Amino acid sequence: MNSASSLARGVAPARPGTLHARTVTGDIKVPPRPGLVVRFGRGEEPDVDLGVGEHDLMVSRRHGELTYHDRSWWLRNTGQQLLRLPRGRMMHTSTDPVPLAPGYTPLFVRGSGYREHLVELYVSGHDDQGLVTRRRADTVPPKRWHLDDDERLLLVVLGQEYLLYEESPRPLTYTRAAKQLAYLRPDRSWGERKIEYRVESVRRRLHESGFPYPLLHDTTAGRPSDNSLLHNLLRGLVESTTLVPPDLTLMDDDPEA
Repeated sequence: MNSASSLARGVAPARPGTLHARTVTGDIKVPPRPGLVVRFGRGEEPDVDLGVGEHDLMVSRRHGELTYHDRSWWLRNTGQQLLRLPRGRMMHTSTDPVPLAPGYTPLFVRGSGYREHLVELYVSGHDDQGLVTRRRADTVPPKRWHLDDDERLLLVVLGQEYLLYEESPRPLTYTRAAKQLAYLRPDRSWGERKIEYRVESVRRRLHESGFPYPLLHDTTAGRPSDNSLLHNLLRGLVESTTLVPPDLTLMDDDPEA
């Protein structure tokens, strides 16, 4: 295996498969050469090619490595702490190496306390323009999901903890939500069965629209609880800013306010 230390900067223009890696203290650009290994961690050259968490003793001197073979860069954890990938995926030293997809992948090295050290990875693809600066381009808004007025009120009531950005939020129970809705809108009928029906209707509609989290029961892999699916729904609506903290004013006593 070859070391990437001598390839840290000044390599030829990026071609498909070129790896760009960056931390707060350095960056490297490495061509897709079979057998090449890029190592990152708290240590110094020649033990690592990219430093990360240099002042954090919870980060291993050699915490991870990327190896190019079979036309992909393969990530492996070699440190004592976990590595975290997008969507909450964790990697232990016993975890099989995973290939990086073309494009951007943020990688987090768990450190001391609440610290997580970011390693930004980018693999050039065949059709992309690489790391192009777009400072003057219009901002792409998040994808927001359509809700009618009743659905929005219902989901705001159920997702109060999410809209307050509380740690480890959970949905309000249907029983408590029915009582609060009866107080807020006494002219409407909001029983638990109706709440269950409306939530399921929203889940099915957004599932068909490409919602990022599971909203329906997977009949092939067990049956998650409805509460976990409601958690996914509320989490996705808040993360997309479909529901935002000002929506909490819908729970004001005066519906005309």
